[in-house]
Amino acid sequence: MRKILYLTILCFAAFQSSTALDRQPNSDYHARREKLGAKLEGGFALVFAPPEAEGPNDLYGYRPDDNFYYLTGWTEPGAALLVVSASDTNGDTPARKYTEILFLPNRNYSQERWTGAKLGPDDPKAVQMTGVDRVQPLDNLRNELVKLLPALPAPRNAKIYTDVPASGETSNSTEALDWLKNANAFPVGTNYLDIRPVLASLRTVKDAAEIDLVRKATNASIAAHFAAIRAIHPGTTEREISALMQYEWGKRGCERPAYAPIVGSGLNSTVLHYSDDSGAAQSGDLMLIDAAGEYSMYASDITRTMPVNGKFTARQREIYEIVLGAQKAAIAAFQSGKSHLRRGQEGSLHDVAYEYINTHGKDSHGEPLGKYFIHGLSHFVGLNVHDPGDYSVPLGPGMVFTIEPGIYIPEEKIGVRIEDMFYVDSDGKLIRLTESLPQTADEIERLMSHK
Repeated sequence: MRKILYLTILCFAAFQSSTALDRQPNSDYHARREKLGAKLEGGFALVFAPPEAEGPNDLYGYRPDDNFYYLTGWTEPGAALLVVSASDTNGDTPARKYTEILFLPNRNYSQERWTGAKLGPDDPKAVQMTGVDRVQPLDNLRNELVKLLPALPAPRNAKIYTDVPASGETSNSTEALDWLKNANAFPVGTNYLDIRPVLASLRTVKDAAEIDLVRKATNASIAAHFAAIRAIHPGTTEREISALMQYEWGKRGCERPAYAPIVGSGLNSTVLHYSDDSGAAQSGDLMLIDAAGEYSMYASDITRTMPVNGKFTARQREIYEIVLGAQKAAIAAFQSGKSHLRRGQEGSLHDVAYEYINTHGKDSHGEPLGKYFIHGLSHFVGLNVHDPGDYSVPLGPGMVFTIEPGIYIPEEKIGVRIEDMFYVDSDGKLIRLTESLPQTADEIERLMSHK
């Protein structure tokens, strides 16, 4: 009896720990699943959570898959979600109602001594805790599929939407789908379709609670940038700054970095994805910091560029002002419902920023600076720092993205990037989430002088 009581308490404590994130209400995830069902065109969605993290991938502990978490808010490993879209009567096929089932692994008490207690599918509160209409043991997945999947003649074969890997790749579904196919869980002729574009279209627009989580990640990251800017001086190591920032956003509730922090000084400032963070800052150089934390699974993405000794040279300030001018030009050009993130498209904010850079200033050879802006201007941010989204649609309410022009001139050891977080509010207004973090060269110099 004492053992049962201990395991019950342990399970409850583990569930409390698994929901220590600022998780949205179950109703939010249920609404997303219903929206997904409406997009399946009579098909079935089958997605899998990753297994327990082990080895080098366990650096920050287990992290749920973005898409699985988006649909369920569930943080424990090894689960599967089946969403069956509603359909009307079609010939000899009877009408079908919307169905959703979360499949949980049976509890492994021996393993739980090492990894913590998990919620089992037989727990009477499993439906209440997860918010999914039905909860079944993972072992029942094959039988449920056989009951629910109709055998249809071509071309009306059953459609399974899942994370189909590209050639040579694997995904969370690879092993499970192979097993299910071998177990004859799917009718002959079943079509396997990639669910990721469907979910990307849903994730393009964030709800208010998602934006609030991005804001919390951003505020914690802003505090880390303030601490870093004040700490920079000649002799400071890049790794020291990186560690300081991770401490600062960690104590404000972030679970982990949203991506590998980039702290590059001197020539390293011109390397876009520099992540060694192993150099020492020298007087007269610039230090570029691209770093942010992840709060309750939601990312931020911020970059600032500082003079190591606290004062920009005339040339550094010139390049800095051009980069900032390009960002301001893109912001001024923004129009909800018309602007796009993709280059070359009508209303492209990227093209506005590029044109500004290419018509302001020259390199040491007298050539325009456009060729030194070598990356995109923007990307969506959400559960992933480079969140999937539909880049073909114009920007509008609920979209969260960066605006980050940059100029990188290796021969001058000058790399400048200014990156801020934005979202479009319900009125179509562009809101800068990083408003409180200094941008201008004068503001940076004042902050570095501790005035």
